[in-house]
Amino acid sequence: MRVTLFSIFGYSVHSYGLIVAIAILLGTGVAYYLAKGTPYQKHILDMVVLVVAGAIAGARAWEVFFFQWSYYSHHLLEIVAIWNGGLSIQGGLIGGFAAGALYTRKHRIPFWELADIMAPAIIFGQGVGRIACFLNGDAFGSPTGLGYGVVYPPGTIAFDTYGSEPLFPAEVWEGQWDFVVFGLLLILKNRVWFRGFLFLAYNILYSLGRFLLELLRGDTPRYLFDWTAAQWTSMTIIAASLIMMIILARKSPPAPPEGVNASVV
Repeated sequence: MRVTLFSIFGYSVHSYGLIVAIAILLGTGVAYYLAKGTPYQKHILDMVVLVVAGAIAGARAWEVFFFQWSYYSHHLLEIVAIWNGGLSIQGGLIGGFAAGALYTRKHRIPFWELADIMAPAIIFGQGVGRIACFLNGDAFGSPTGLGYGVVYPPGTIAFDTYGSEPLFPAEVWEGQWDFVVFGLLLILKNRVWFRGFLFLAYNILYSLGRFLLELLRGDTPRYLFDWTAAQWTSMTIIAASLIMMIILARKSPPAPPEGVNASVV
């Protein structure tokens, strides 16, 4: 793992930024492929800049104000230094969803239909993005206490926190869970569900895995019930998604298979 991969003309290329960029490109490509045969494909590339901007803003805000305010309150100038890492995936999802909702409203696109198409692509991008956290030495786990685990090198946040003590590879396992959810969503999308089901199922599955893996995290403060901010966020998302599932199931007719009788946009 390397925080800085190489330098070009004195400019350092950080692994975190490079992998995040790759994750965005791959996620966009998956979304474009999944939208094939639907009237929504043409919107994927148009909305990606807005969604990415919203995701970055949300990810940084969530990290600063919910996860690491005790640090950033004393280092205000570092709030804008996103190239050093420090982006909350959950905040990024919320910011990206908000930007996507604004786009669909402006262009009068059914939000839930587009969200269902993009759900597998989003979790795929998240899985790739967790590689960035591993290379950067952040989002790490707590000490294993077993004599083995991942030992992060000097220059990483993990090493600054725990030294050469073996840690749980929490970010690696989360990335693996993301790819499991990606596979489950591809299986589920072969059946007809009410609009919004796949998107909400993605939220529930990801949040459940995130909640459990947070038990191993060693880089964030804990609050009531000894839960991290990410665990409280996960439980809130799960509860809200379950409620929305009930509402949509009662009000929405079954969604047609992709590309069949879809609304013309």
